[in-house]
Amino acid sequence: MSSRGWIALIALVLVGLFVISGINIIPAQDEKVKAAWAEVENQYQRRMDLIPNLVETVKGYANFEKQTLTDVINARASATKVTLSPEMLSDPEAVKRFEQAQGSLTSALSRLMVVAEQYPDLKANQEFLTLQSQLEGTENRIAIARRDYIATVQQYNTTVRTFPGRIWAVIYGAKPKQSFAATEGAEKAPAVKF
Repeated sequence: MSSRGWIALIALVLVGLFVISGINIIPAQDEKVKAAWAEVENQYQRRMDLIPNLVETVKGYANFEKQTLTDVINARASATKVTLSPEMLSDPEAVKRFEQAQGSLTSALSRLMVVAEQYPDLKANQEFLTLQSQLEGTENRIAIARRDYIATVQQYNTTVRTFPGRIWAVIYGAKPKQSFAATEGAEKAPAVKF
């Protein structure tokens, strides 16, 4: 075989290796992003499921300003209306709307917990303590699920924006996914006034 034949064969092998090695990267990472997002939604749903029990327990043991409970109930209702499918993860505005709804719920729950701490009978109630513990655990799970989602999106976005992943992104029509950003005002503790 001539030197041109060897060069052509080597080039063909290299192109073949390039194609084989990268063809599944984008779809595999896209599935990881979707799975990470499903876990975030799972944890948000767990929180949604706990809220009615928490509200009823607090109502049963404390006679305080109804506005706090109303805010929690309204925030929960609002958060359930805003959904974000895996296909919408590339839309920054859709992610922002979802995060704002979840942020409102987080803020309302924080105010509820602060107010509930003012009632000694409620604080000592085992059912309330259990629900509070579950809610705190859920908030931690949400934080972990979001952290994992952010890392997965970072890996995916790096792949679709750099060579050779950029080539596969063009072929697949893959677009960068939107990551989480802190909601406006998240750095401030909730204000509770009596």
